[in-house]
Amino acid sequence: MLFKGIGDLIPLYALYAVLFADHGLSTGQISSLLAMWSATAFLLEVPSGAWADTVSRRGLLVTSGVLLTAGFVCWTVLPTYLGFAIGFVLWGISGALVSGTFEALLYDELVARNEQRAYPRIIGYARAASEAAIVIAILAATPLYIWGGYPLLGWCSVAFAAVHTLVGLSLPSAPKAVSASAVEDLEDEDGSSEISRAAGASTGQPVAVRESSASGLAVQLDGDIAQGPHAHYASETGRVATEAAGIATESRPFATYLNMLRTGVSEAIRVRAVRNAVALGALLSGVTAFDEYFALLAQEVGVATAVVPVLVGITVVGSLVGSVSAGRTEGMSARAMAIAVGLGGALFVGGAVVAGLAVRSPAAVYVLAGVGFTAIGVSYGIVYNASVVAGARLQDAIEGPARATVTSVSGLASEVVALVVFGFAAIATMWLSMSTTVALLGASLLAIALLIPSSLPRRTPERCGSEALE
Repeated sequence: MLFKGIGDLIPLYALYAVLFADHGLSTGQISSLLAMWSATAFLLEVPSGAWADTVSRRGLLVTSGVLLTAGFVCWTVLPTYLGFAIGFVLWGISGALVSGTFEALLYDELVARNEQRAYPRIIGYARAASEAAIVIAILAATPLYIWGGYPLLGWCSVAFAAVHTLVGLSLPSAPKAVSASAVEDLEDEDGSSEISRAAGASTGQPVAVRESSASGLAVQLDGDIAQGPHAHYASETGRVATEAAGIATESRPFATYLNMLRTGVSEAIRVRAVRNAVALGALLSGVTAFDEYFALLAQEVGVATAVVPVLVGITVVGSLVGSVSAGRTEGMSARAMAIAVGLGGALFVGGAVVAGLAVRSPAAVYVLAGVGFTAIGVSYGIVYNASVVAGARLQDAIEGPARATVTSVSGLASEVVALVVFGFAAIATMWLSMSTTVALLGASLLAIALLIPSSLPRRTPERCGSEALE
């Protein structure tokens, strides 16, 4: 949680859209930067997920921190379209390395402890830590901006990104939990499976693939199957290390990478429960890209620049509450989630409309803006809560060895949704006000609510081996 929290303790979050505008960029140019950011993550999302299933996940998380730090340095020392573009590309690469990697590392660490049922609560707390950090950073942005303007905001962001990188070095190197049948898919070039032969996976024993400092993989066996919804996962006891797996990975790392990529993408596309969870998670996560326009909405309605972070902070508080309550709502039915998200969509549209009325009522600008952003914040909390629960159901549904790859497929799809959001905003703002544009974006939540009953996997589904392929 410390890693996720400090990674979002970035004061620039509150004002970077305004930063771009104040340096002469149009809404279209800002949207192009945001699209560039998403496109970078789009191209690298799944490849980086397969990489995380092949090499050290902790190492990738540290690398992501280094790139994030470099991105904010670019924004601070070169505040031009080119500098912002370079920073966004670095940030996009950083985000791709984190997406799927952190969730897979956390879930497998819990499997190793036989505590995977705690995943919704802990990932909810982790996301809440991120949101709490964002709230602190946003509120701190106002005094920092008053004292030192954009340069002080930039260097403070660089400092916290650097600390985030150092914290990454303390993360655990969790074993990679897989089913015995899934290990058989990691075949060598002659069609046989060194890992399966060495581990005796064909006998039906559960295995857990653990990272090794020497080779990247080792195999554990356990005759005592872990208890809980994932009875096919191995527990930590009764370990039998095999050298064949390490040799295979060490001698053919690229082949292992391609196998992980193929296995993860195949599971994400062909297994019904996983495919539905991937799609739903992508929609709920990707549509929140409309939050990039909250600062511009606040600026449009006429509040002072120093007050913009406060209004944006209201929405972040909503997402914080939604994330931290995921442990209490993780057992919700698909129908309950659909109703909640539908209500969230109605609140979002209403909030954007009320905030937009402030343009025509200068005397009540802060009242209308406050009410509007509060409604948006409540909606945001509902969507974040649903997103955490959907993400937990996805982790439960995954059975193969390429957990980070499957999670990254959902991340890739969410980037596609985000690109659609950015493209729509870039075009719509040519004719419509920001408040109207944001309201139309929020209306998409109503459509997503209709898809939830047929897309949300059941809670902790019982499985034996792997789900039938379609």
